[in-house]
Amino acid sequence: MEFTYIYECILEDRVITRILKGSQLARRTKEEALVTRNRLLDEAELLFLAKGVSHTSLQDIARQASATRGAVYWHFKDKADLFNAMMDRVTLPLEATLEFLAHDEPAKPLAHICNGIKQALLRIASDPQTRRVFEVATLKVEYIDELHAIRSRRLRVRDSFLLKIERGLSSSARHQSITLCVPAATAAQGLHALIEGLIRNWLLDNAAFTLVEVGEQVMKAYIAGLGLKPED
Repeated sequence: MEFTYIYECILEDRVITRILKGSQLARRTKEEALVTRNRLLDEAELLFLAKGVSHTSLQDIARQASATRGAVYWHFKDKADLFNAMMDRVTLPLEATLEFLAHDEPAKPLAHICNGIKQALLRIASDPQTRRVFEVATLKVEYIDELHAIRSRRLRVRDSFLLKIERGLSSSARHQSITLCVPAATAAQGLHALIEGLIRNWLLDNAAFTLVEVGEQVMKAYIAGLGLKPED
C-alpha cells in the first residue's frame, strides 16, 4: 500500500514537472517570437527610411533581420500590415494631438488646441523613433498597390484631427464672442496644412530652424489672423 502511494506520488511529480517544462517552453517560445517580431519592425523602419517603402521588399527586411521570409509572413499578412504595425509602435504627431484633445469642451479650448499641437511638435523633435516613422510615413511612402491601407489610416487620423480642431476653434470663437474671418472648417484645414508643412520642412533640414519654437510662433500668428485672442 505504501509502495503504491509512493509510486503514485512519483508519477504525479513527473507529470507536474512535464507541465511546468511545457509551460516554460511555451513562454520562452512566445518571448522569442516577440523578439523576432520587434527585430523585423526595427529593421523595416530603418530600411524604409533609407530606401523608401516601395523599394523595400519583405525579403530585404527578413535578410536584414537575419530571419526567414516565412518568419515575416508568420507575423505579418503583407507589407501594409507590417507598415501599420511599425506605425502602431509610436504615436505620430497628429495622433498625439488627438490624444491631448480628448476632452470635448475644455474651459479654454484655444489654449487646449495650442498645447496639444505643441506636445506633438515636442514629441517629434525629441523622440528619434517618432521622427523616423513620421518621416517614412510622410516622405518615403507611395500609396500604391497593397499600401492603400496605409493611406486609409492616414486619412482617418487627418479627418479626426480636422474635426477636433474645427470644434475647438468654433468653441473659442463663441467664448470670445467673435465671428471667425473664415468658416471654422476652413480654419482647421489651414492650421493642419501649416503644422504638417512645418514638420515636413523641418524633417528635410532640421538644422534650419527650431521646430517647437518656430511652430509656436507661426501657430500664434495664424490664430491671431483668425481674429482670436490667445488664452493663457
